Amino acid sequence: MHIPDGFIPLWQVPIYYAILVVALLISLRWAKKNLDEKMVPLMAVLAAAIFAIMSMNIPIPWGTSGHMVGGALVAILFCAPEAAIIIFTLVLLVQGLFFGDGGVTALAANVINMGIIGGVVGLYSFKALRKLVGKVPAIFIASWLSIFLAAEMVAVEMWLAGTFPLGLGLIFMGIYHSIIGVIEGILTVVVILAIEKTRPDLLGWNRDKNLGKLKTEESEVIAK
Repeated sequence: MHIPDGFIPLWQVPIYYAILVVALLISLRWAKKNLDEKMVPLMAVLAAAIFAIMSMNIPIPWGTSGHMVGGALVAILFCAPEAAIIIFTLVLLVQGLFFGDGGVTALAANVINMGIIGGVVGLYSFKALRKLVGKVPAIFIASWLSIFLAAEMVAVEMWLAGTFPLGLGLIFMGIYHSIIGVIEGILTVVVILAIEKTRPDLLGWNRDKNLGKLKTEESEVIAK
């Protein structure tokens, strides 16, 4: 799914970077308010894992590639797409600078696709589907949908860049990532259920509940 360096016209690059800068500012404000000593190590572990799974690329015609992403996994675990934006910015920066996967001119577009679209679609699809179909199916569908839509956005961006035709791009990116999305969906379910079983305190929705309970107890103490 990485867009290679130089595939985006230089006049389009500042547009993607402007979007990324705004998203990063919002994400850093979130991190300052919400990250603690428990969540920082989890974020580091996830960044390392995402770096590894994104290194396993399947070539796709016209220069891009297919691979698992993990945007939904991060966003659902933290209950915040901001976490995905931070992680993918760091991971893609390292990959682009030192491993030739992506690059400086394509960095912002790649973060938008994998971090912003992947994280936002993953988290809010999960929230919308959880009560309708149950937790496990919701995680799977949200994860699949996040990678599929992110891949289709790559096709649109490459068409806007004049790199390859829209119709064929949507077809090839969609077919490859609809299959990859099944694997990603299964892995996302397995990882989240494992963390829920062993360290439920790290899950975003449990932390929100605990925080709400703590605030209620503090209010009761103050009232007395």
